[in-house]
Amino acid sequence: MDLTIEPTLLRGTVRAIASKSAAHRILLAAALSHCPTTLEHLDLSDDIRATIQCLKAMGAAVCHNQTTARILPGSFAKRCRLPCRESGTTLRFLLPVVSALGIQGDFIMDGRLPLRPLGPLEQELERHGMTFFRPGADCLQVRGVLSPGEYILPGNVSSQFISGLLFALPLLSEESTLAVSGPLQSASYVEMTLEILEQFGIHIPFRNGIFQIKPGIYAASGSLPVEGDWSNAAFWLTASHLGSNLTVTGLQPKSTQGDRAIVSLLSELGAGSVIDAAQIPDLIPILAVAAANAGGETHFIHAQRLRMKESDRIESVCHLINGLGGCAIAAQDSLTIHGSGLRGGVVHTFGDHRIAMAGAIAATVCKEPVTILDSQVVKKSYPNFWKDYRNLGGTIKEHTHE
Repeated sequence: MDLTIEPTLLRGTVRAIASKSAAHRILLAAALSHCPTTLEHLDLSDDIRATIQCLKAMGAAVCHNQTTARILPGSFAKRCRLPCRESGTTLRFLLPVVSALGIQGDFIMDGRLPLRPLGPLEQELERHGMTFFRPGADCLQVRGVLSPGEYILPGNVSSQFISGLLFALPLLSEESTLAVSGPLQSASYVEMTLEILEQFGIHIPFRNGIFQIKPGIYAASGSLPVEGDWSNAAFWLTASHLGSNLTVTGLQPKSTQGDRAIVSLLSELGAGSVIDAAQIPDLIPILAVAAANAGGETHFIHAQRLRMKESDRIESVCHLINGLGGCAIAAQDSLTIHGSGLRGGVVHTFGDHRIAMAGAIAATVCKEPVTILDSQVVKKSYPNFWKDYRNLGGTIKEHTHE
């Protein structure tokens, strides 16, 4: 479905949806626990539904509605089919967990997920007893039982590889170590993993670049709220920065979420500023919109990981800005935005939820209407985005494909 948005500033109060990053982690820890756990303030995006489906396939009982989930751990299956949809988090967390549990898992992947890298994680799992098969482009089969030992991952790859192993290695019968070589990108997400593991009784020290992981028993925490999501709230916070009169509730200022940096970053754009994208890859689409409306140039560096997101985000952000009459220039691992303002036009989402939402916020300050192609992609992380946009005064016309 395509949408056309009239240029209009927004007004009102919107509650931040539940953090997808936190929900994935709590759901997984709860499924590994021995007692029931209830998640409160949950939002069921496509990615969260994927994790729930996979946990059910593994043997956990998950009862849920739109805002609450109750996890009743059960006996794990010996073999199962795991429909990850397009959720990289689901795949990268469950690969090591399934390996540690000795489950024969067939991971089914949609969209661009088969293209997203697994190399360093897959190599470490193979080095510790696992075998992988690819019967087709959309399927990854894992066989074997993971053995304890010394694991090594580079810090400049996905932090999800590290988090997946941190969930899995306490399930083994002997102590393991996980060494991280080089600077750790997206470190805040690993910090969130450690924080949630602590809530389930798993304590993992990190000293001199090495995690010390002893065998542990996941202990249910009863009832846990899922905190508000800074990544998706960033769209509303940017709209407010650009002139809309919005109040965003439900956010924790002291959250471990790295994307809380949106608050300070918005004031740093323009005038030749340099923004390191390595720690905040999910913020780049909406920061680019803000940068296009700031004075001077903004340079986003260390952005190579953006090329392996739901879209090639260096290219899709360039299309977004240039398609709306702005000026964006891409390089292999960087992106430069000229703060020349935006006129309006067509946004090709490239199947990327964050490009669609960034385009919608851009429309609030454009001179002409903005058309968002394939607007339904927001369901991946924020199914009610268009409903909230309308409730805040946005004027949207729908065009359905015949």
